[in-house]
Amino acid sequence: MGVGNGSEHRRRLVALAYPVYFELLASVAAGIVTMIWVAHLGGAAVAAVAVATNVENLLLGLALIGGSGTTVLVAHARGAHDPAARRSAVAGGWAVCAVIAPAVAVCGFLLREPVAALVLGGGHGPEVALAAQYFAISLPGSALLFAQLQLDAVLKGSGDTRTPMRLALLANGLILVLDPLFIKAYGIQGAALAMALGRAVALGFGLRALRRHRSCGPRPAVVRAALRTLRTGLPMGADFLLRMAATLALVGVVGRLGVASVAAYGIATKAMYVATMAFYAVRQAAAIHTAHLLGEGRPVGERGVVGRQAALVAGSAAGCAAGLLLAGAPMVLAAFGAEPEVAGQGVVFLRCLGPYLVLLACLIAYGGVLEGSGHSSRLLRITGLGALVQLPLAYALSGLGLGGVALAMGVAAAAQCAALWLLARRVGQMPAPVFSRVA
Repeated sequence: MGVGNGSEHRRRLVALAYPVYFELLASVAAGIVTMIWVAHLGGAAVAAVAVATNVENLLLGLALIGGSGTTVLVAHARGAHDPAARRSAVAGGWAVCAVIAPAVAVCGFLLREPVAALVLGGGHGPEVALAAQYFAISLPGSALLFAQLQLDAVLKGSGDTRTPMRLALLANGLILVLDPLFIKAYGIQGAALAMALGRAVALGFGLRALRRHRSCGPRPAVVRAALRTLRTGLPMGADFLLRMAATLALVGVVGRLGVASVAAYGIATKAMYVATMAFYAVRQAAAIHTAHLLGEGRPVGERGVVGRQAALVAGSAAGCAAGLLLAGAPMVLAAFGAEPEVAGQGVVFLRCLGPYLVLLACLIAYGGVLEGSGHSSRLLRITGLGALVQLPLAYALSGLGLGGVALAMGVAAAAQCAALWLLARRVGQMPAPVFSRVA
């Protein structure tokens, strides 16, 4: 496969990305169905689970530190046919997980009430008590999330994205079955129990599947391996956390427009997930493929080919999504039972998102190449630039309604793409760091 053979790269990216997409889609679908069942417990319960989901998204950023670093290091070692480096990458990832996961689980349980009060604005209403009850199970259970993501990272770095997809389908399928039973029996804590049990079962099957990827050899230096994982994965986790923080801040800007705007924005965001998950699936595929190619010693210029193909795949998906939203925005809002005022604002917002989605797709997908080639810290700066542009501009344009917010999002994405283009030119000929060097 030569440097200019883009079709081969594109086929490989699609083969790696589509299982990741269905893995992410299964999680979002299970989350939506869980909210539907929780809705039977009342508005306070819905609010409690909604904020708990935001907290788990923040925890996901911590889990990605070890998981993303492991995926890239394992993929690089696989390309280099270096079993020692692979063992080191796997050991380092599990060591990071073994430190972070228990700390989050224990601290989360002990601080469940202050955390619930904090994320709900410092109040003392019934939703705070319900959120604390949910956290009493979900935060200790986050250790299962960390372990599952770490297991997935090893499999994905080994080139196997289908097994994580099957495990996600298993876990979320069990959650869908258990939700009505457990929520009816245990209330809001039943939702957390169903989620923990589904993840536990999938983790058990995943550990069995991981056996076939084991390699024998000398035991690596775990501390050095963990530090290598942290150096590689920390910027990736920080990038995700920064995106989440910017998203939450944007909700605050939209809040200035009134309750109907917030509701419309919330519904539109859920519809966007179906598209944006495809972008992140391509990003993971690009990171895995790029690291593997670098491990093989391929020419540095091949990264540009992979990046262009990743942007093409994700951009095509974004174009299709933009067209569907343009034509079907009223149906999307109707499917969520939106009231007329909410529906009107939501339709305008969804129809204005086309340019933003295409730019975001290219940005996210090409970012996978930078992650896979060891330049994720540079990518983090571009994410920060986007937040600095988007939030003040959204505030300034919010007088135009949600259409102005969508315009600000598009301008910020354009600024990030321009910065990414300049960065890609600068690092295009830079040698990648020696990921798999084992001390």
